[in-house]
Amino acid sequence: MTPGALAGMERVQPPSMTRVIASLSDIGLVERRPHPTDGRQIIVSLSDSGSALIADEASAREAWMTEKLSTLAPEQLKTLADAVAIITDIVKKSE
Repeated sequence: MTPGALAGMERVQPPSMTRVIASLSDIGLVERRPHPTDGRQIIVSLSDSGSALIADEASAREAWMTEKLSTLAPEQLKTLADAVAIITDIVKKSE
């Protein structure tokens, strides 16, 4: 994505996103390459290190949630399942 598109998606100002991208690039989490058709733009993508970090974080969150859910009573799990169904319906209706 371009920095402008990322800024819009994250609802921040483009200069703020440019600073974030520069910091992430400095530590090797994203890669910047020239835009294929617009020489004034760059395309930002995850580096292999950035992808690995995201995968590790997702795995850690999933392990944490699995451990927490394993401590709940069956009726609590049922309540959560019902809530997920309600939220899913809300999201589908708003699409």
